[in-house]
Amino acid sequence: MSAIDIAKRVYDHAWKLDPIVRSLLDTDFYKLLMLQMIWGRYSHIQTKFSLINRTRRVRIADAIDERELRDQLDYARTIRLTKKERIWLAGNTFYGRAQIFSPEFLEWFSKFQLPEYDLRREDGQYVLEFSGPWTHTTMWEIPALAIITELRSRAALRGMGRFALDVSYARAKAKLWNKVERLRALRDLRISDFGTRRRHSFLWQRWCVEALKEGLGSNFVGSSNVLLAMDSDLEAIGTNAHELPMVLAALAESDSALLQSPYRVLEDWQQYYGGNLLVVLPDAFGTSSFLQHAPDWVAEWRGFRPDSAPPIQGGEEIIAWWREHGRDPKEKLLVFSDALDAETIESTYRHFHGRVQMSFGWGTNLTNDFRGCAPTPNAALDPISLVCKVTSANGRPAVKLSDNPGKALGEPDEIARYLRVFGGEGRVEQAVAV
Repeated sequence: MSAIDIAKRVYDHAWKLDPIVRSLLDTDFYKLLMLQMIWGRYSHIQTKFSLINRTRRVRIADAIDERELRDQLDYARTIRLTKKERIWLAGNTFYGRAQIFSPEFLEWFSKFQLPEYDLRREDGQYVLEFSGPWTHTTMWEIPALAIITELRSRAALRGMGRFALDVSYARAKAKLWNKVERLRALRDLRISDFGTRRRHSFLWQRWCVEALKEGLGSNFVGSSNVLLAMDSDLEAIGTNAHELPMVLAALAESDSALLQSPYRVLEDWQQYYGGNLLVVLPDAFGTSSFLQHAPDWVAEWRGFRPDSAPPIQGGEEIIAWWREHGRDPKEKLLVFSDALDAETIESTYRHFHGRVQMSFGWGTNLTNDFRGCAPTPNAALDPISLVCKVTSANGRPAVKLSDNPGKALGEPDEIARYLRVFGGEGRVEQAVAV
């Protein structure tokens, strides 16, 4: 793949609409895996997804033109799965398994269209919501975030001169390459690109992926971005996300059913997938609570992804649980993915090396680290913590407690109820940067 002069392309940009999302596969792989299960088991459920800017000091509605945003969202709704993409999904091997997507699902997905959206401005922020069948609303999460984040980047770069742009991208490239050189020293490192949702831009994410391919060689094991995985001949990486237990919990008819909802998700998941796709995401309502109440069969799963606890603390808690259940951690996998950068990857790798198998999903600090790269200070290029989460299911409020209270989502009364049912043990307040 030939390199694109990104700075020149940004400077020369004169066309009316430069689409940010051009393919339904410009999304995270776990979205497709979850979508197949949602389509098969929960197509009757109505959900709402909502944009949430955790970095409230940044008024994104003041930075991004509403007409530009609507044009990008409207364009995304015109996209359909192409014949080439369908053939690749049907014929490729994922996680060592051929035909992971059923012909019936792919037939349905070939006609898929992103649903309508609701958008308005409120106190310097955009209120962006997607309501409808879960099969459809779930697919807005990644493109919506990618669109808003790239529009913010474009606004920050607008007006910069040709050389200022060139210097900014050159510094960002050098900054990333310095990280790559540090990570190259970690023998047997397994690292993937997880940076689609809050990337600087699609072209920049593609540059980062190509840089990691060259710089880390076989230690770079793939990308969560399905389109980039297809185009770059990489493994598509990803398992499942918080929305699954959040929706099932919202639909629970009693406190006891609420407590069991995370394990119902796993029961459903293993009806569809196996092997290395059996990775538990335990922190939707707190990792400590999850481990305390988990059935013994969960210990048979391949691994865990401790997402919002400090990586060493979360990893140690899971390793202790495996040992209590008679499992050898050296045969298990920990997938670290929350706000990683070179320093945390290094420290986590060295702490656990030789004790457990590890994989790292490198996100925003891979694909959107332009801090300090512009010739003049430009905080508008700094990444922010922007998410798009399920907020209701069949009209009932959805909740995420998280191991980090700073990431909790939901109505205060519902959060209090969930804390009463699940408990608050092990939750540690941390600053939410990205």
